[in-house]
Amino acid sequence: MQPAEQDRPDAPPEGTFGQAVLGEGIAGLFRPNTRLLYLESPGSQTFEVQDVPLLARIARERGAVTVVDNTWATPLYFQPLRHGADVAIHAATKYIGGHADLFLGTVTCNEPSWRALRATVSALGLTASPDDCWLALRGLRSMGARLAQQRATTDRLVQWLREQPEVLRVLYPALPDDPGHALWRRDFTGATGLFGVLLQPAVGRAALERLVDATRLFGHGYSWGGFESLLIPSHPERNHPALPADALLLRISVGLEAAGDLLADLDQAFARIRAGA
Repeated sequence: MQPAEQDRPDAPPEGTFGQAVLGEGIAGLFRPNTRLLYLESPGSQTFEVQDVPLLARIARERGAVTVVDNTWATPLYFQPLRHGADVAIHAATKYIGGHADLFLGTVTCNEPSWRALRATVSALGLTASPDDCWLALRGLRSMGARLAQQRATTDRLVQWLREQPEVLRVLYPALPDDPGHALWRRDFTGATGLFGVLLQPAVGRAALERLVDATRLFGHGYSWGGFESLLIPSHPERNHPALPADALLLRISVGLEAAGDLLADLDQAFARIRAGA
């Protein structure tokens, strides 16, 4: 377990640009037949942080189970069950595997949810092969070291991106000015290497596509969390409600390449769109 960062506030501020905080208002969305509240914190496209203890309490009061997708933080940096959730899931394909050669998921639950989960696993015949389990074990052995390097590289890339005139905002809860930073500091003990980049509207979608195509070291793919850095445009239909419908978004997953090489690749890609190439 990584040491918790110090000076965590007890309560987060109200939501601002880039994050719509629903909070207690979610209670009005429950229906008599609502049985499950599904959360992803932070969101893997726009990186809003959920108030898991609050939302889990509201769900429990209404007889619903709370499930949290914890793939971004991994069990090293956030443990949903300790914050009131009933079930935690991870795409072990990503940070847990870490080598982009594994297709696996994990489900962990508290005692009240165990009977239903065990019955579902049995009824659906869910199993994992010995080879996949071995690959996950291999990944777990190096996950702490990989995440530390990916976070250090991420900090360098984020700082560089924030200085580029084409960038409107970097979406990353570890940043002090991020709308979800207070919740992140309260509940999480670290941050990983997946973040979003909101570009200035004047950049235009054609330039965004040229920027993606211009990168040479970054791969273009969706299954983040491995050794290879990835960069993709984010889909408009997944945008956060607080962002404009035509927002230009990039999602970057930082791998294990040298930070200087990744920065050089971004630099030449931005240079090309500035030149209209």
